[in-house]
Amino acid sequence: MSSGNVLKSEASEERGEFSHQSTFIGAIAIADMLKTTLGPLGMDKILQSMSGVDSLTITNDGATILSSLSVDNPAARVLINLSTTQDQEIGDGTTSVVVFAGELLRMAEQLIARGIPVPVIREGYQRASAAALAALTESANANDGSEEAFREELFRIAMTTLSSKILNVDKKFFANMAVDAVLRLGGSTNLANIQIIKKLGKTMEDSFLDEGFILDKQISVGCPVDLKAEDPEHPLRVLVANTSMDADKVKIFGSKAKVSGATELAAIESEERRRMRDKCARIMKHDINCFVNRQLVYNQAEEEFAAKGVMCIEHADFDGIERLSLVLDADILSTFDTPEKARVGTCQRIHEIMIGEDKLIRFAGVPKNQACTIVLRGASKHLLDEAERSLHDALAVLSQTVKDRHTCLGAGSSEMLMSLAVSREADEREDLTQVAMRSFSQALENICFILCENAGLDANTIVAKLHAAHAGGHKTAGIDIVNGCVGDARELGIVEALKSKRQMVMSATEAASQLLKVDNIIRCAPRERQQGQ
Repeated sequence: MSSGNVLKSEASEERGEFSHQSTFIGAIAIADMLKTTLGPLGMDKILQSMSGVDSLTITNDGATILSSLSVDNPAARVLINLSTTQDQEIGDGTTSVVVFAGELLRMAEQLIARGIPVPVIREGYQRASAAALAALTESANANDGSEEAFREELFRIAMTTLSSKILNVDKKFFANMAVDAVLRLGGSTNLANIQIIKKLGKTMEDSFLDEGFILDKQISVGCPVDLKAEDPEHPLRVLVANTSMDADKVKIFGSKAKVSGATELAAIESEERRRMRDKCARIMKHDINCFVNRQLVYNQAEEEFAAKGVMCIEHADFDGIERLSLVLDADILSTFDTPEKARVGTCQRIHEIMIGEDKLIRFAGVPKNQACTIVLRGASKHLLDEAERSLHDALAVLSQTVKDRHTCLGAGSSEMLMSLAVSREADEREDLTQVAMRSFSQALENICFILCENAGLDANTIVAKLHAAHAGGHKTAGIDIVNGCVGDARELGIVEALKSKRQMVMSATEAASQLLKVDNIIRCAPRERQQGQ
């Protein structure tokens, strides 16, 4: 007796070979789309929104590209989530992890076609991953020498990260800027202390790092525009708030006030002004020099603050006010009845500065000296947006490296090193997992092929020479993209964070193993709309 279809009519199911085929097609398609962006000479993608031709992004950042895609294939969605996780954890390697996962699935598809069972492939991949990570860790540089040498290593990492970005032309300039900003964090990975402001005009080389916090707002009319603490022991006091500063009206929901003449109306307005004066007085009881509010501050309140010599800054955006409260070590207040319990921020100087044709406000001498602002200049919005994404990747991977300190070599050197280590481990196996481990080794080697192909080089020849160099004991050999040959990655200064490379191998292996275990893809029927909804 036939079991029949137990699913709803609008639901669908793919089983066995068809589910594997769907998985391979979706994942490999995503990886193939992304792999042309890999490496220092990778290509860019244009992402255009359906909302209009003016809403577009030009980038080669893997996480940005994938997060903009709307896909139906579940395996493709897994790889997109994989890239997002890599971006959140490390900040770099978002393209590499997806491309490597795609290569693992491509090799697995060939193994399944040869009749190799899926459990054997998954076990072989796990053994290969362990061997690869062991070889990678053994080759890593611990950077336990002087801080000057470690800074130089950080500079090389920043140069390597920016080599594949739009900032490649000025990578030395921005690499130094990124290293200086990250070292100010004092080992913290909280990038909220590093603010990036984008301003149109001039060239990228006119960008600069400011050792303070810059708020992209203007000081209210009539208020002082330059405040400086006379004594460093008694800094300026800054109250950061998120409160309504319009006329403090008597509000009763659903009610109306009816007046019989102008005298009664004037009395109501007089009461509202009195309430606002009382509110401003409660704020100034905090003994402050500057009041920063997320919401608007209207004329009467501005006049009250100006009369007392208090600087007033209104309508500070939420992101800006969150960062400001962090670097000033202040609470964001909404009530002002307990000045003794409120934590008010401090700094040494607040003044207006000009960047291009715009006026901004600079907070200098903040309590958390690790705070700084990077001001990016450029000719177009799209250029500045991509520069910000590129710099953020460099800052993220540098902050992780400062915490972990271990580094490894790039230019395909680490991939070839791991590939040969896995191959040697496979030679010692006497079961079918040997075949899966060799496929894992080939997937790692394919990364080197892709780097060469994207640079327009003879991939077969160069990868063969790289393989021979590593097999001969030259463990620092890598691909010299500029000269189109095999060189020494250490001498070329191509260095990456060990944590980024480890995360790439582990995440890609886990994702490929998870997708290989799927033997059924069930798409549920859409929820039926009830009548009247």
